[in-house]
Amino acid sequence: MSESVEKKERKPAIKSVLGWAAVLIVAAAAGIWAYWGGIENFHEGWYSQSIWENIFIMFIQYWLITIAFVVLGLLGLRFQKTTLLLCILLAAGAVWFFRGAHISVILLIIPPFILVGLLFFFGDARPKWLARLVVAGIPALVLAVTTIRGVSMVSARVDDGDYGARVVEGNGGCLVWAPEGPGWPETGCTFDEAQSICAHLSEDGSEILEEAVNIWRLPTVEEAVRSMTLHGENAGGVWDEKAQKASYDKTPDKETPLWKKYSHVIYYWTSTRAGADEAYIIVYNGGVFGRKTGRLYGSYTSFRAVKDCGEQGG
Repeated sequence: MSESVEKKERKPAIKSVLGWAAVLIVAAAAGIWAYWGGIENFHEGWYSQSIWENIFIMFIQYWLITIAFVVLGLLGLRFQKTTLLLCILLAAGAVWFFRGAHISVILLIIPPFILVGLLFFFGDARPKWLARLVVAGIPALVLAVTTIRGVSMVSARVDDGDYGARVVEGNGGCLVWAPEGPGWPETGCTFDEAQSICAHLSEDGSEILEEAVNIWRLPTVEEAVRSMTLHGENAGGVWDEKAQKASYDKTPDKETPLWKKYSHVIYYWTSTRAGADEAYIIVYNGGVFGRKTGRLYGSYTSFRAVKDCGEQGG
């Protein structure tokens, strides 16, 4: 076989390898974001009473990056030259969006975009139908699995609609948890703000007083862990102070009497310090970790004030 014939046969093989490399990179990126978006959609999202609003938020806030990668892959298989230009523009946009970030962030974003653009430009993944199936099928499968799991989880949540003061006892403790209002707000706040509101909260938890009365407070991390419930029953939570870890007989969920099913808030501040400038927060599913006390973490991190059952008004 002549050298020229060998080169002609080698060229399609190289183009195929480059094309499939681009397909697999895009499919992997889309799959990773699909997993993140599918999990987070039902962890911090899906809080509206409107199914259509939940679906809209799901597509815009949690599935958008996955969809963008799928579209990029499908365009790359059809318009190689245009996709290279698009990847360059996306890399430039990422630099602008992450301006001021550490250089490592930029280096993790720009090269992959440029690499994918070049691979699509010089490559040719065949058969095309199989390449399209890989690009769209992998993330679609991940989203389907996470969505089925998520819908099953949120549909099983219990919410009795009683957002007044609640007495939660059992597992070695008894606390009165504040009613809906200033002691149990829908807006996010810092640790210091939460403590200040608790100190100034009226006896019935309905208003913030000018002077501190110190009737209400933030729960300790141990109290919060021991109070967590699932389907109206105590979850059997135990706080291991030495290991700084919570364990449960059954995993709690975003349910009454402690949580609202239809609420942005999924983290509560506790009064227990996790460091010089950190305090523990508890997640509705029982997770515990430290966060900076002076930082506002959006509407997802708030608090619910408590007082001992034996105190006045309990």
